[in-house]
Amino acid sequence: SVPRCYLNKQLATVRVLKGDPAELSCTVSRDNVTGTWFKDGLKLTSMDGVVFEKKGLVHKLIINKAEDIHAGKYRFEGGDVKTEASIFVEDPPQVDKVLLKNLTSVPTVAKAGEGVKLRIPFEGRGPIRAAWLKDRMELGDDSRIRVDKTDTCTTLSISSCDRRDCGDYKVRLKNDSGVLEINLKLMVIDKPQPPAGPIKIVESSANNITIQWKPPKDDGGKPVQRYLVERQQVGRNDWETLGETPRSCTSFTTNKVEEEMSYYFRVRAVNAEGVSHALESGEVKAAGKGSPGAPDRPEIISASRDTITISWKAPCKTGTSQIMGYVVQKRKKGTVTWLPVTNAPVKDKKLKVTGLKKGVQYEFRVAAVNAAGTGQPSDPSEPAFARDPTKSPGQVQDLKVSSSDSTSVTLTWNKPEVQDGNDVKGYEVEMRPSNSLSWTKCFTLPAGSTSCRVQGLQAREKLFLRVRALGDGGPGEAAELEACAGASAAAPVSPRFLIDDTVKSFLLIRAGDPIRMKIPFEGSPEPVVTWFKDGLPLPGRAAVSTEEGSSQLLLRAAELGDSGTYTVELGDGLGKKETFSFQVQITDIPQPPGAIQLEENVPNTVTVTWEPSASEQWEKNLYYTVLKRESQKGLWHVLGDLIYNNKFTFTRVVPGRDYYFRVVAKNDLGASDPSETVQPWRIWKKKAEFRVKAQKYRGVNQNQPPRFLVPLKCHVVVTGSECHMSCAVGGHPPPKVTWYKDNRDLSRDPNYFCTNDFGVCSLVVLGVTKQDEGEYMVEASNGVGRAFSKAFLAIKGNC
Repeated sequence: SVPRCYLNKQLATVRVLKGDPAELSCTVSRDNVTGTWFKDGLKLTSMDGVVFEKKGLVHKLIINKAEDIHAGKYRFEGGDVKTEASIFVEDPPQVDKVLLKNLTSVPTVAKAGEGVKLRIPFEGRGPIRAAWLKDRMELGDDSRIRVDKTDTCTTLSISSCDRRDCGDYKVRLKNDSGVLEINLKLMVIDKPQPPAGPIKIVESSANNITIQWKPPKDDGGKPVQRYLVERQQVGRNDWETLGETPRSCTSFTTNKVEEEMSYYFRVRAVNAEGVSHALESGEVKAAGKGSPGAPDRPEIISASRDTITISWKAPCKTGTSQIMGYVVQKRKKGTVTWLPVTNAPVKDKKLKVTGLKKGVQYEFRVAAVNAAGTGQPSDPSEPAFARDPTKSPGQVQDLKVSSSDSTSVTLTWNKPEVQDGNDVKGYEVEMRPSNSLSWTKCFTLPAGSTSCRVQGLQAREKLFLRVRALGDGGPGEAAELEACAGASAAAPVSPRFLIDDTVKSFLLIRAGDPIRMKIPFEGSPEPVVTWFKDGLPLPGRAAVSTEEGSSQLLLRAAELGDSGTYTVELGDGLGKKETFSFQVQITDIPQPPGAIQLEENVPNTVTVTWEPSASEQWEKNLYYTVLKRESQKGLWHVLGDLIYNNKFTFTRVVPGRDYYFRVVAKNDLGASDPSETVQPWRIWKKKAEFRVKAQKYRGVNQNQPPRFLVPLKCHVVVTGSECHMSCAVGGHPPPKVTWYKDNRDLSRDPNYFCTNDFGVCSLVVLGVTKQDEGEYMVEASNGVGRAFSKAFLAIKGNC
């Protein structure tokens, strides 16, 4: 028999970066085999950068520096053996390292109103797709922003920058070999916004006026240096400069005032870029020297469902004449407008205010009146509800001695049964010796405490203890028992918490769901357990149950106001305390946005503005999504997502077409109900003068290869929505159009709907999922040629 040669090791496919070395090798069973190498079916004899090497049984093909010409299918033949493999030369997008470092390490800074041009040259195997993104949204051309791309670079141009252009930008370069992402930062500096208002009048007297304001919400990217203060006398047109304050001072006092003269004030913020617009005050009147001073704040005497009785004292400064009466004003708590209570000054220093709304909380203030005029008003009274007097709370339940030692007794009890209008505000603990009839107050505890430790007792001393619940209507009926201080049964154990993985330090609760937190602990004798919210007693809705070794907080239906820091305190009665705190954040699906307004500020565009959702007050991660449709019963399409202000401009308005708009508020829990426009929006199309110009007949070119009049564009859509991809194709005879996704023919796939209406080709993806993400390609072909257009579809998760 003739010895045969066989392979011990075959060729393996190699992927190599352009410019790197590559090597193919195989091992045969006989040393005297002379091998031949082939590439794409052609025998290799000499090729730039390719070396053939044989060492014993091993045959190698070595490429010193891989280039595009080296990619292909290679074959080795030797004797009666044959093996094949491929070399793929990867050439992903690349950017010069020095340029890349300069772009990413230092932010690009521009002044408001100036133009910015960011140019990124790149290399790599074409075609390279380039996309610019800001805040995860791809940028497209509009009236200010333009994105350009050539075969070797991509450019972002902003014709006139403003502060909304600040932020993080990303350039994504992609080809068949890989993806390169470059993160950039753009800073736009401008003069600051006006100081935040309103201007508050801290003091207004016959000698001086003091105003106060807040720093601007946006300093323009440069720190505020100072504030300019101006004044205008009512009835005049000129403004007078009073002075300026440093940036750390947001108040100003002027003594250039005249008695009973009225003024307007305005304040401007200044930074290195310029002066802001002005924040103006309302009319401020300087008091007369003969006017009385301000009385002390009024006191609440009594309240019912529609009346509140208040009283006050005369001011210390009565002015130059006798006080003739008092002006009484009221306002609802949380509002800023004061309303008069009576039509004429009140001569008495007590008033029963009627006509109030039941359950509403009111504040009152009083100003004295004499011959010189009305004096300064008093500070507001304590807020008071217009409601009937509440009853005293009921008797505490299950009062008992939980433990005792030679010098102390520990009591525990349960809250009384709660009825309407008699919520528990706290507890009062009293004691008396068995040989005395007088009671001594020991403690006044917050509403969350249902235990206490009475100390300083004599061993074997008998005494009586009682506990009463406190409410708005006074103390409730006392629960009483007899106790005796005895010897300690066990060695004392300092109180401490037994925290494990089941006890969370942060709770995110949806509004309406219960808040339940159980904290384990140990201590002997039983520690005194006290709960707090933000350093204050728990709200009346909170229920606390303390058993041996644990204490539980329960709120059956969480409200937005229940967000905060909750603290549990363990006390041993000797001054030693242990605390444990946890955070609770209450959130909910946002409230819908307010009314939508539409304006055509720029020709052939529509600016959509809306009133903010009420949830902005408590939801930090709230944003908006703007949608549109072009018929009353058509499908809604997303125009803009992740919008953190209350304005969006749509630039692709087609004159003569009806548009409907919808705005939705979103957060981590979901989306609000939509706010929609009722009437359609339309920009009337101007009718052009129709003229017919006869043209010479040039004949018909019957041999036109396919060409794309409108190429495909990349899309970013939300999971579950529809995606419409379209392009326009020309050519004669009419080309045949075929759609592909990642090189897979979609013609017979029921998940995709393809149409071709006289060269306008569309692909509709119904209910997109993550699997629909990828590269889509349209092939147009006829008898004289073929043309291709590609685009990328990115899928974003639905918030």
